[in-house]
Amino acid sequence: MPTALSIVGWHNSGKTTLCVRLVEALKGRGLAVAVIKHSMAGFEIDRPGTDTYRFAEAGADVVAIASRTALAWIERCPAEPSLSELIARLPQGISVVIAEGFKREPLPKIEVLRAETGVEPIARTEELLAIVSDDVQDPRPVPRIATDDIAGLIALLEERGLVPRQGA
Repeated sequence: MPTALSIVGWHNSGKTTLCVRLVEALKGRGLAVAVIKHSMAGFEIDRPGTDTYRFAEAGADVVAIASRTALAWIERCPAEPSLSELIARLPQGISVVIAEGFKREPLPKIEVLRAETGVEPIARTEELLAIVSDDVQDPRPVPRIATDDIAGLIALLEERGLVPRQGA
């Protein structure tokens, strides 16, 4: 089972940017990384007029498209799947799962704070690994990491056993 952690924060706080930088750093270490993003509003990943769109519109419960370099799977869900259900569907060999959002899932969390997007805490202190911020002071007793200090964040993840140490 891969290690999983969640990046949480208010809308436009920098969660996606942090996820991208973490993926780049972990991939640079040779790790297989999956990112699972939670969307409160729903989403569309197909375009009207495409074959896959037409299959779904016809009522297919699952539509998949595959090539030599990519696979996409669109599935109708009667209820929102849990993060653990999504992780169980990942291919073998994934080392680290970064969940963007999923604030209610019982995972170690990194909270991204920016003064202009909201400073009300999201993560419970007992789940919080660190706060990533350049401009917010937060009283919770966890490490604070500057927004651009990806090396410091990776070092913390190593220390907590969430990612393997470089060269290990």
